[in-house]
Amino acid sequence: MRDMLLLIGRILLAAIFVISGITKFYALGATAGYIASKGLPAAWLLAPVAAVVEVALGLAVVVGFKTRWAALALALFALVTIPFFHDFWNMADEARANNQIQAMKNIALAGAFLILVASGAGRLSADRV
Repeated sequence: MRDMLLLIGRILLAAIFVISGITKFYALGATAGYIASKGLPAAWLLAPVAAVVEVALGLAVVVGFKTRWAALALALFALVTIPFFHDFWNMADEARANNQIQAMKNIALAGAFLILVASGAGRLSADRV
């Protein structure tokens, strides 16, 4: 039962990153534009890197390959994006609430990934821990 729950949890947890990364690939120009609008340099480079990170690490978590490392990297990725893309403390009232929720979502995702770092992927994985 534990291993099945870990598998289902890995799939549900990583789905947001895999889908987001694929979406970024289909809209690299728009993604780069959004990144540039936040004042980050080399948006043309950061957009495909973000897409690759999300898809590759998300799929690694799903299949349970190097799960602890992939989960740690995605936890850090989720936290690092907060001050750049969900900086609700700098926003007007109408945007603040939504971005605060998005920041809290990223914090919760990071927490779930850290649980996966601690527990491992389980037997139903490429890691077979």
